Amino acid sequence: MEYYVKKLTDGRDVYFTVYWSRLTLADKYEIIKKVPSMSGIFELYYEDRKGKLNLLRVQKAWYGGLRHTIRAKIDPELEEDEEKREILEDYKCYFRFSILESFKDLTDLLYFFAATYFPHNIDVPHSGRYERIFVREISEDKLVTI
Repeated sequence: MEYYVKKLTDGRDVYFTVYWSRLTLADKYEIIKKVPSMSGIFELYYEDRKGKLNLLRVQKAWYGGLRHTIRAKIDPELEEDEEKREILEDYKCYFRFSILESFKDLTDLLYFFAATYFPHNIDVPHSGRYERIFVREISEDKLVTI
């Protein structure tokens, strides 16, 4: 399966379909082997003591690409936020990604995810091109619609 984002527009509305990679253990060697050095979006999760996956980060990768950015974001020594650093040190982490080579589309997609996952703490702007953003997510395991 290809891991990319497809986009359709209808006037001032945009429809993204995100084809996610499988969730993969966040190990620097797996990242080097499996993640391309292209721009895109990724999610980073940690597995808590009860075995539940919790979203730690959703982020776009532009400069340096997905491989470099994900690799840096799983390294506790590079993490500035103390709470996230402790999570990276103490828990198993997993990631998934999708390739997208348009900066403005990445910005709109990240805005959508930030508004969905963190509605009281949206610190990500959108491109201003669209009134409404719709996203359908597809992974190798299941279809998830938000």
